[in-house]
Amino acid sequence: MKIALIGASGFIGSALLTEALSRGHHAKALVTRPERVTSHEHVVSVKSDALNTAELAQQLRGVEAVVSAFSSHAQKDVFGYYLKGFQSILAATQHASVPRLLMVGGAATLEVASGKLLLDTPDFPDEYRAMAEGAKAALDILREQTAPAWTFLSPAAEIFPGERTGNFRLGSDTLLTDSDGNSRISAQDYAIAMIDELEAPRHTYQRFCVAY
Repeated sequence: MKIALIGASGFIGSALLTEALSRGHHAKALVTRPERVTSHEHVVSVKSDALNTAELAQQLRGVEAVVSAFSSHAQKDVFGYYLKGFQSILAATQHASVPRLLMVGGAATLEVASGKLLLDTPDFPDEYRAMAEGAKAALDILREQTAPAWTFLSPAAEIFPGERTGNFRLGSDTLLTDSDGNSRISAQDYAIAMIDELEAPRHTYQRFCVAY
């Protein structure tokens, strides 16, 4: 499959790229610094600005799916930049007539109790709040969309570089925890769940989550 991967050089984006390439997919890596993307015969690295909707739409033409690992954590206005970037990515995907959009989401929008989000708990870290609020706004917008066919994958509360085990659980809107109450997933196993969804859609127009 030919995909566009936005943010392919980032923490999660690079894991997604590695997983996609291991399965024989072809990727257009859309990044701010193409030199940071590992060279591979099935990768074309393109300098891209997620906020430039018209240019991004041109870069997305011809792909079968967009996988977005867009992040704004390094920006001064984390929430505003993320929301603008997300809206631009959605509009560009629509303008380019790409049929599918798979979004890297956050855990903060998952429920920890009926009607209560992880984001709303008193111990939620302030340093992640703006990004989490942006992801929440993005999910709310996606839930009103009929095109493209979208999927939003939330990781566990803790996501980290680790092993590719293939042993994890999938859920829907509730935070998954293990027997010790921990909510964890490696970026490598998160990538498996995302590329599985790319290859065999089971959560179209839905958010789902993954954790050990």
